[in-house]
Amino acid sequence: MTANGWLQIIVFLLAVFLATKPLGTFMARVFSRERTWLDPVMRPVERIVYKVTGVDESHEMDWKEYALAWLLFSGVSMILLYVLQRVQQWAWLPWNPQKLAGVPPALAFNTAASFTTNTNWQNYSGETTMSYLTQMVGLAYHNWISAAAGMALAIAFIRGITRREQKTIGNFWVDLVRGTLWVLAPLCLVGALLLVSQGVVQNLKPYDTVQLLDPYQTPQLGSDGKPINGPDGKPVMQTVTQQTIAQGPTASQEIIKELGTNGGGFFNANSAHPFENPTPFTNFLEMFCIFAIPSAFTYTLGTMTGSRRHGWAVWAAMALLFLAGVATAYWAEARGNPLLTSATQHSSQHPSSALQATGNLEGKEVRFGVANSALFATVTTDTSCGAVNSMHDSFTPLGGMVPLINLMLSEVIFGGVGAGMYGMLIFVILSVFIAGLMVGRTPEYLGKKIEAYDVKMAMLVILIFPLVILVFTAISVLYSFGTSAMANAGPHGFSEVLYAFTSAAANNGSAFGGLSGNTPWYNTSLGLTMLIGRFMMALPMLAIAGNLAGKKQTPATLGTFPVTGPLFTTLLIGVVVIVGALTFFPALSLGPILEHLLMVAGKTF
Repeated sequence: MTANGWLQIIVFLLAVFLATKPLGTFMARVFSRERTWLDPVMRPVERIVYKVTGVDESHEMDWKEYALAWLLFSGVSMILLYVLQRVQQWAWLPWNPQKLAGVPPALAFNTAASFTTNTNWQNYSGETTMSYLTQMVGLAYHNWISAAAGMALAIAFIRGITRREQKTIGNFWVDLVRGTLWVLAPLCLVGALLLVSQGVVQNLKPYDTVQLLDPYQTPQLGSDGKPINGPDGKPVMQTVTQQTIAQGPTASQEIIKELGTNGGGFFNANSAHPFENPTPFTNFLEMFCIFAIPSAFTYTLGTMTGSRRHGWAVWAAMALLFLAGVATAYWAEARGNPLLTSATQHSSQHPSSALQATGNLEGKEVRFGVANSALFATVTTDTSCGAVNSMHDSFTPLGGMVPLINLMLSEVIFGGVGAGMYGMLIFVILSVFIAGLMVGRTPEYLGKKIEAYDVKMAMLVILIFPLVILVFTAISVLYSFGTSAMANAGPHGFSEVLYAFTSAAANNGSAFGGLSGNTPWYNTSLGLTMLIGRFMMALPMLAIAGNLAGKKQTPATLGTFPVTGPLFTTLLIGVVVIVGALTFFPALSLGPILEHLLMVAGKTF
């Protein structure tokens, strides 16, 4: 750990903090339909969209109608993406210069579920599987609308808190359009141009082929991806003399994948690829974009509820949890693997002091090093963004446990665009409920009584999440169709499977990297996990929003638990951590914790 590394982490959090108020204020005005400086440009476009689609922007929806509109929109979008993947090889479809084949059914289902749910889990290599048409019209479109839908759901929940004795929580179509036009579009335009200025590619050219100056030999692979053996039992070798350099419309997809906390990657190497993330500035910008909107939502919450101190209290809880995670990950990765340090104590070429200075560099892009890799891993798993600039599979056991724990906390440490806000509000309801039990009175939240129905719906959200993760993980590690895809034995292999289903249920999309997920079992089970993690957890939230909107405002009294100070922040952090710890500690004990103890004892896998 170095002073420079800590300085970069502090500067990053400071930049996020400084952007929270102006962006949060702007979003509050957008979704409250107050005038903004973008109205002269966006308002005419908005009217055209409503006229073409037949949307009545003055119509208000109750929570059931709001949920139905969201479900139908998501379902139709998912079907269209599935079909596009299957037919992308048709000759009359444009933008497929590499003549890539149609995507197989199970993988197409997994990908359609992934991008519809804002997960962006990828069981494929983007540059060898998806045509430019699928990347731009299919995947990038879902990056936009899944993010805008998440923002709409969060705003609907906030309206449920603020409204008094009303049955409606807004109009899904209006919230979707305004989030897209006013928030995502201008930010993506500026961000994409910044990325292009730094060297991120943006074109529709076919891939280039170049001659290697130093050809090399590699095992010849069969259709199953495994080496082909000759009569002597040894792998058949082939000489590689050329390299294919993939390119395409990267910058436009890169910026929305970060701002929309989508994740995924145009290239298989994701944000470690120099065409996606070429400079230290782009690395900082991409991390900043991941946190920008989720952080600003806390100020939007405070502004729309009339309690900005409450918004800052929620932000403080998120920031403290983030700092705890990044400090642990940075410490573990900077410390490195003690077995490697011990093995080189007497080496003149690789002294242990040098290893201790560099830390664990396995699986990391040397341009970014340990500090920025640990920071990026923490940022991307604190949100529902699966972008990575290093391979989490190569982290030390405790370093890799931090991203896993971030996911297990339901990604409420800033969280996904919109999803993090309504996920944290579920924990806020549980926190004030617990506080009410402590003082022996009906719990209240910003003037609304929290009653049995609200708590039941909140607990439904809390229980669905671990249920789907643990059930699918258990099945996968018990049967050969699951274990055959594991790259490692022992606790690390278990962590790979546990991480996969946790990432899918949390709609994150990052992976440890060692699991071969492109199998019928994992494509299907992970796709179902993503759908459950998105829709089955958001529906109870909307039910709470509808119930809160219909309640009367209760004046605060001396017995009302304040939700604006350090005590509330501490309680909120405690509830988030305890719920996650009680649920997942046994699984963590079988995975990264056991792996760490065995590593210290000299055992590796």
